[in-house]
Amino acid sequence: MKWRGRRQSDNVEDRRGMSGGGKIIAGGGGLAIVFLLVKMFFPDAAPFVDSIQQSQATQQTEQVEQRELTAEEKEMGEFVSTVFADTEDIWTKIFEENNLGTYEQPKMVLFSGSVETACGGASSASGPFYCPGDHKVYMDLTFFEELRTRFGAKGGDFAIAYVIAHEVGHHVQTLLGTSAKVRQLQQSKSEADANKLSVCLELQADFYGGLWAHYNQSNLEVGDIEEALSAAHAVGDDAIQSKMQGHVVPDSFTHGTSEQRMKWFMKGFKSGDIKQHDTFAEEL
Repeated sequence: MKWRGRRQSDNVEDRRGMSGGGKIIAGGGGLAIVFLLVKMFFPDAAPFVDSIQQSQATQQTEQVEQRELTAEEKEMGEFVSTVFADTEDIWTKIFEENNLGTYEQPKMVLFSGSVETACGGASSASGPFYCPGDHKVYMDLTFFEELRTRFGAKGGDFAIAYVIAHEVGHHVQTLLGTSAKVRQLQQSKSEADANKLSVCLELQADFYGGLWAHYNQSNLEVGDIEEALSAAHAVGDDAIQSKMQGHVVPDSFTHGTSEQRMKWFMKGFKSGDIKQHDTFAEEL
């Protein structure tokens, strides 16, 4: 991907090298989950909840131990900041073109080891994720080395770009209200049916990642899409289960098969049309 010398996002917080992931929020964990649920199901209470969380933020404690990042780590930070800037520009354009209102830019937190979020604590083992409670994407970049060595992805910079675009896709779902509707529906479903809804949500985020790539074609290089598809294949439920336990259990799938994930990424990439995002109509 062509990225050097281009705009980097101002919405990236780099906590790598900090002991314990940098700042630890007082009253996190279970209380943060309560806040998230209140905001999700009682939107009118969001300003009140936000004021409480902001008050808590003043009680943060800093971890004083911090190591210097390597040249390679600094370069990786510059790369992901550039990709994140691309998502800001492109989703602002998509929202404007489709009369979806104003695109609210998310933030990204780069961390090492573990991190506290508005959705609770998490470790590197969680992989990259998006927290709707604080509208932030969280990433420990060592995940991508494991993706390559343990799960067989090709690697390459656009594999990382695909994952970032997928997580930003979850932010788009939050802004459009899709995530809240799905979580509400899941409460009345069996575990297997709730998992199917989760799969559709994840596949839609893959579609949004492909849509982002469609709008970003001027910065793509030969092999970039193949890198994204390799990563999408590697994180399919069937591929992971086969690697980890030697067999697959379809009813337990929460993200979709390798084939589904590649299919929906490519649908977004080829169509360039956000109106074709209805994974729920096609996959349920």
